[in-house]
Amino acid sequence: MNPKPTSIDASRSKKELTLTWNDGHVSVYAFSLLRAACPCAECRGGHDNMGGPPDPGIFQLPIIDTRETSLKDVVATGSYGITILWEDGHDYGIFKWNFLRELCPCDECRS
Repeated sequence: MNPKPTSIDASRSKKELTLTWNDGHVSVYAFSLLRAACPCAECRGGHDNMGGPPDPGIFQLPIIDTRETSLKDVVATGSYGITILWEDGHDYGIFKWNFLRELCPCDECRS
């Protein structure tokens, strides 16, 4: 089954992005987790490092609240993902559905 969200909700007050998937699973991402996991070439250290799964170490990072982790907008990117626009102007990463599903921080997905 290809994971695709059936709903996306961004809560600036909670600083969370919630995706409900087509299999009924719900993923809740802290904005700081999404920023730390940004899949763009700049954040990943070059084009050679793009396309892989999320780095497991990002789940150990503290939650921070700065302009870098303040959401400005979420924009659909084709039918395969979203681009997140951050308040500091960063908007290079395309978060593909597979990547976001692998990034789910819930206990079930992390075990």
